[in-house]
Amino acid sequence: MGIESLNAMQLATLEANKKEQDIILLSPTGSGKTLAYLLPVLMSLNPDIQKVQAVILAPSRELVQQIEQVWRSMGTGYKVNTCFGGRPSNKEKRDFAIPPVLLIGTPGRLQDHIERENFEVDAINVLILDEFDKSLEMGFTVQMEAIISRIPFIRKRILTSATDAVEIPAFTGIRESIKLDFSEKDSVLKGLSIFTVKGESNDKMDLLYRLLCYLGNDTSLIFCNQRETVEKVSAYLTERRLTNEFFHGKLEQPERERALSKFRNGSCIAFISTDLASRGLDIPEIRNIIHFDAPVRNDEFIHRNGRTARMKAEGSAFLLLAANETLPDFITSETEQLFLPILTSAPLKPEWSTIYIGKGKKDKLSKMDVVGFMFKKGQLAKEELGMVEVKEYYSFVAVKANKVKDVLRLVQNEKIKNMKTKIELAE
Repeated sequence: MGIESLNAMQLATLEANKKEQDIILLSPTGSGKTLAYLLPVLMSLNPDIQKVQAVILAPSRELVQQIEQVWRSMGTGYKVNTCFGGRPSNKEKRDFAIPPVLLIGTPGRLQDHIERENFEVDAINVLILDEFDKSLEMGFTVQMEAIISRIPFIRKRILTSATDAVEIPAFTGIRESIKLDFSEKDSVLKGLSIFTVKGESNDKMDLLYRLLCYLGNDTSLIFCNQRETVEKVSAYLTERRLTNEFFHGKLEQPERERALSKFRNGSCIAFISTDLASRGLDIPEIRNIIHFDAPVRNDEFIHRNGRTARMKAEGSAFLLLAANETLPDFITSETEQLFLPILTSAPLKPEWSTIYIGKGKKDKLSKMDVVGFMFKKGQLAKEELGMVEVKEYYSFVAVKANKVKDVLRLVQNEKIKNMKTKIELAE
């Protein structure tokens, strides 16, 4: 995996795993906790048992997929399956014909499979509850309780959370546990600067646009409290011709993956989301966090800001306040008021564009297949090809924006890996 040595949290988790007690691991996003609990999972597996032996519950589809990616990168040789909403349940059921040793899923979909007895549960001895506080916050209590009640022989439980503020319910079965606290003790990260931006009216749309123009082409993650607000902000910025993507829990899976890929690969600089993006998403280091809506609780403020200024990097958080708004009482961090210039140049268009290819892993398409196709048929130079992401049923490819029209013209009637498929701009 290219890791020279484990960090302190990962070593502490391995040491705690030697004892019979359950483990509560407090740790922020981006700290390496996925590997911290996957190593104990790996050490618990018996290669002679061809049944599900470990289950990981996570609150979002994206987090489920990220955990799967980390597991696959470990090269264990053990089969892993994922299950989550937004895709056919029957397809997942067919994948249980040869049971995985590790199963990763969201609470609702996993409960459904268990209740339909789509796989056997008697060999499951390890249970991981990842981002447990987020699962409770998203209302998965009933589903988690139902799942745990149906698994009879759990020997080890590992619960991860970003905060110590959550009371552990009795249904988890965790009683005598070892607590490993690697959470952020301070609400302010060392490299984080916090600014307030006060508007002159009660409409913050223009204030946000002016701030984004002021920030230029640095990446910005914009948080709103409601899905409807997310979409309104995106529509406004699109109308002002500022390239952006939006993200929330009601989007279909392909829409969510397309938006994330475009933000990851540099095809847009502004990403608008609910608090779903505050944790558990695989997105790169972000320069600016913008609170279009002030968070409701201090925990949310910390998690949102935790998306920047990580690993000794520097970042900025901006709280947008309409004329009739004041800062929430829980925000006690020192803030500086930012006065925006009246006129600012619009940000430059992104350097990259994203091409959609209608084939993916299920069609035996690999990342190298896509790279080779883009070099050979699309006639791209190495520096003109950016991030390539091959999903289950489709792929996303970043191409220099000034080359994308030429590439689409060149590949229009070409087959990729001898397959005819749709290749178009990812709108």
